[in-house]
Amino acid sequence: MTLSSTGTGRTDTSELPYNGKAVKDRFSPLSPDSVPQNSPGFWVILQRQTLLVTTASATVQLPHGPLPEGLQPLAAPVGIGLWQGQPLRAARIAEDAPLPAGCEAFPFFGPDQRLDVGLATLAGRANQIMHWERRSRFCSVCGGETTRIPTTWGKRCGVCREMHFPHIHPCVIVLVKRGDEFMLIRKAGAVPGRFSPIAGFVDFGESLEECVQREVHEEVGLNIANIRYLGSQNWPFPSQQMIGFLADYVDGEPKPDGVEVIEAHWLTGDAIPDTSGGSRSIARWMLENFAINGQQPAPCR
Repeated sequence: MTLSSTGTGRTDTSELPYNGKAVKDRFSPLSPDSVPQNSPGFWVILQRQTLLVTTASATVQLPHGPLPEGLQPLAAPVGIGLWQGQPLRAARIAEDAPLPAGCEAFPFFGPDQRLDVGLATLAGRANQIMHWERRSRFCSVCGGETTRIPTTWGKRCGVCREMHFPHIHPCVIVLVKRGDEFMLIRKAGAVPGRFSPIAGFVDFGESLEECVQREVHEEVGLNIANIRYLGSQNWPFPSQQMIGFLADYVDGEPKPDGVEVIEAHWLTGDAIPDTSGGSRSIARWMLENFAINGQQPAPCR
């Protein structure tokens, strides 16, 4: 499975990278205690935001069999499921760890897209899982050490018995439409000329629609209406759920807040730079389908 740098032709967000559909034919997710312990299998080995792959054959593949010689995981490897019917284990190594002969590190996030969608998605899932594993070693209530709740990704504190489960953070992303123009922003720290739709995390006591209205008003000072759901994408950097919307401009003049947003522009579809939105992201999918190609949102199913 491959994907162009922009995601052209994908009309359903379920097909985007990092969503489960990208690997469903080859990957079966399991809790760590459900993965066969003594059987050989595949490895998802992460070094920062790169995935170690073997390059000896004509195709890029995951390491198989014993852990590649010389690698020292930062923590105990964890089983995450079955890949092509065999156990799949994930591990992270130090940023400066030398790579074994026959292995190379390919980015699974960013403009370098040598990894196919399936392997990038698998690496993203492992990244999200290992973020949770690292942050759930100790109880956030009393500081006691936690142990795994069988058949789940949950943890239970050995002292106060509080239960903890993976934290997925909902984040809205909205494309604001005014006639044939769309509001795009440049975040602080973003490369000049690279724009994206407005996005932000859901706050206490908010519906998704209320969050959309607040973020648009806070970041650029606009009022909006007619908010329509477009789709969603798991975003494992480290643990977001991106929820996309289209909304209509009502009034207001663009006023970047100067902190999170340093530029805000109304752009027509033919003026949106190819780099805007970020490759393999719902942001780019939204721009291509609804700003550049002029599609209308489908009714909710």
